[in-house]
Amino acid sequence: MLAPGPDRVVTVATDDAGTPTAPPESFPDAAAAVRALEPEHPRWVWPDTAAVYPDVLRAGLRVQRCHDIALTGALLAGRAGRPTTPPAPPPDDRPGLFSTTPATDPAALLAEHTGQQRQIGDDPRLRLLVAAESAGGLTAAEMGHTGMPFSAAAHRRMLESTLGPRVSSDTLPARLRDAAEAVGAAFRRRVNPASSQEVVAAFARDGVEVPSTRAWLLREVDHPAVAPLLHYRDLAKLHSANGWAWLDTWVRDDRFRPVYVPGGVVSGRWASRGGGALQIPKPVRASVIADPGHTFVIADAGQLEPRILAAMSGDSLMIEAARSDDLYAPIAEEVFDGDRAQAKVAMLGVLYGATAGEARHLFALLRNRFPAAVQFVEDAARAGERGEVVHSWLGRACPAPDPQWWSTGDQHARGRFTRNFVVQATAAEWALCLLADLRRRLAEDGTGELVFFQHDEVVVHCLDPEAVTRQILAATADATRLVFGDNIVHFPMDVAVRDCYADPADLAAE
Repeated sequence: MLAPGPDRVVTVATDDAGTPTAPPESFPDAAAAVRALEPEHPRWVWPDTAAVYPDVLRAGLRVQRCHDIALTGALLAGRAGRPTTPPAPPPDDRPGLFSTTPATDPAALLAEHTGQQRQIGDDPRLRLLVAAESAGGLTAAEMGHTGMPFSAAAHRRMLESTLGPRVSSDTLPARLRDAAEAVGAAFRRRVNPASSQEVVAAFARDGVEVPSTRAWLLREVDHPAVAPLLHYRDLAKLHSANGWAWLDTWVRDDRFRPVYVPGGVVSGRWASRGGGALQIPKPVRASVIADPGHTFVIADAGQLEPRILAAMSGDSLMIEAARSDDLYAPIAEEVFDGDRAQAKVAMLGVLYGATAGEARHLFALLRNRFPAAVQFVEDAARAGERGEVVHSWLGRACPAPDPQWWSTGDQHARGRFTRNFVVQATAAEWALCLLADLRRRLAEDGTGELVFFQHDEVVVHCLDPEAVTRQILAATADATRLVFGDNIVHFPMDVAVRDCYADPADLAAE
C-alpha cells in the first residue's frame, strides 16, 4: 500500500486481505518507493493511479500491477446502488502547469482497501473486473505519458492547405471566410453560417422549411446554400477541434499527449479530458506518423458487440455464426436471403432496441433464428423498464433511475439503455482484459509500446510488427478465456501494419 503525504510517502506491506504484514516504511516520494520495492513485483494499492503514477513515470519507472482505490470504489458504489462520483480528472502534465498529489492518511487508505476486499469477497468475476479496471488505469497513464507519435509539421501543412495561413485567434482563416461568403451568396444576403437560427430563417425566406440544421437533414434539401454550408461546417469543426490552438496545447515533441479517463462512461468505456483522444478525425490521422524505423500495428475487434451477445447468451446457433470472421454473412445467408445489410440492421435492432418500421420485421426474423440471444437482451430491457439495475458479465452495475423517473421517466428509453448496457459494458470488460494482457506482454519482451486505445481498437508503435501481431492475437485469446472461459465464440482481430495511422483509402480519396 502506498499513501502519498505532504512531504513523504508511506508504504505498508499487506496480505491479500489488506492486513499489514510488516511495519510501515517511509520514502521521499512515490518514485523512490517504486524504485526500492517494485523488484518484488507487488500489487500496489494506492488512492488514485491518475494522481500517483505520473510522477513514477516521469522518473522513468513503471509498475506491473496495482489496485486502484478510486476506480474500485466507483465500481463497488455502483453495485451497491450508491451514486458514483465521476472520476477525478487526471493531472494535466503540460509544461508550466502546477499540480500536486493529494495527501492520504495511511490508516484511512488501509481501512478503505480492507473494506473493498470484503465487498469483493470470493467473486471471481468481480475480482477480474477490479484487476482489469486497475490495469486500465495504469495503461491510460502510460499512454498519456508516452504520447502518440505525431508530426506537428505535417499537421501544420494540412491546416494551411485546408484552412489557409494561420491567423490570430480572433480572426477566421481565409478558407472559412470564403466558405461563409459562399453561403451568403447562395442566400443572396449575409448569413452567419455558425448560427442555426440565422440559417433556418434564411432557408425559410427562400420557401424551404427545415426543423434544424443537422447535416443529415440539410443533405435532403435542394438549395444552393447546402453545399457551401456543409463545407463551412467541416472547416469550422477542424479549426475549432484540431486547429493551431489544439496543436499548441496537446502536441509536444512530436507526440500527441491527451488525458485519458478510464471508466469515464457508465458502461466502463474510456473518455478523455481535452485533446479529443477518442475522436481523432480522418484528416488528423494523416499526421500520426511512426518514428523512423518504426511502424504502427493497428488492431480492432470485428463486430465485437454481437459476438459478446453470442457468448453471454449461450445461443448455440449464434455462437455457430460467430465462428465466421464476418458474423453477418452466415446470418444473412440463413435468415435474410443473403442480404448482409438487412442482417446488420436487424442485429443493431437487437442491440439497441430499434424495432420500428422495417426494423420490426427484421427483428422478428432474427428472433426466430436466435431466440436465446434475443431473449437475453429483451430480459435486460424489461428489467430496465421496471426500474431495475442490470449488470455486465463481470458485475458492473448500470446506474439506478433517479427519483423523478418513477413518476415521469420514459420506461422504453430506460429499457433501450439497459438492453445495450449489458452488452456494451461486457464488451468494454473484454477489451480491458485484452489491453491488460497486451500491456503485460509488451512490457515483458519490449516488442513495442501501446500508444492508443479506443473501445475495441489498440495501436502499438514498434520495431517488429510481426512479433507485435503475435502478441495481440495471443492477448485476444487470453482475454476471451479470462472473461468467458472455454467459450467457442470467435473474436477476430483486423490487424493492419502501417507507417501512418490514416487508412490508405482515406489518403487516396484526398
